[in-house]
Amino acid sequence: MQKFTETIGFIGAGRMATALARGCVQSGLVEAGQVLAADPTPEALKNFAEQTGGAKLASDNLEVLAKAQIIVLAVKPQIMPQVLDAIAEHVTEKHLLVSIAAGVTLGTLASGLPAGTRLVRVMPNTPCLVGLGASGYARGSSASEDDASRVQQILESVGIAFELDEPLLDAVTGLSGSGPAFIYRVIEAMASGGEAGGLSPDLAVKLAAQTARGAAEMVLRTSQTPAELRQQVTSPGGTTVAGLEALEKLAGPAAFQTAVEAATSRSVELGR
Repeated sequence: MQKFTETIGFIGAGRMATALARGCVQSGLVEAGQVLAADPTPEALKNFAEQTGGAKLASDNLEVLAKAQIIVLAVKPQIMPQVLDAIAEHVTEKHLLVSIAAGVTLGTLASGLPAGTRLVRVMPNTPCLVGLGASGYARGSSASEDDASRVQQILESVGIAFELDEPLLDAVTGLSGSGPAFIYRVIEAMASGGEAGGLSPDLAVKLAAQTARGAAEMVLRTSQTPAELRQQVTSPGGTTVAGLEALEKLAGPAAFQTAVEAATSRSVELGR
């Protein structure tokens, strides 16, 4: 990993911005002094500085633009137009703008900024908060391979990341963006099953969560497919077969596929 010489500025210092900044510092990608943030909420700025080990705080968004070269737009989608309007005349060719605002397209971003602005749109997910994120990103026509490499390194400081064509970010949103909520629902349901067998609620949740975590790590760390790994746990006439048959009868697997497809469709709708 090659350390950045640039300063990374954050417009917005909420939880996701803080997680990205903390990851960059903890991974050694930048020093805390190379991170700068602006936010109208004092509490958010205080937490940002604490979590990053002393990142600098800016008085406003224009100070971030004046002092940083990589600018992360970490604001709510509904206020993005007014943010772009306020900063547009201060954006120069030295800036790489990275948006993590859900549903705000590259076209929308470009329409509010000077022609030729280097842009990258990112779809992160909430496990970035614990360093286990799964993100997808797409670059605008003016962003270079080096720009993409910078964004890749930032996102890899809090998980894994993949560059995609922008239309595929809707599928990323439906799968990894909304997906944590689906997995939490699985953990809740499995824990309830454990409680029905006599386990305490606390123990059942811990066992279910660790089981989900362990199964996910098996997929990521081995070269085997989920289907192959499932077969290894499934003995003829055993407990796992009984459970899988119950899932199939209730269309459990199909329900989760449908959930991802529904979330993807909604992402497409919101992008319009």
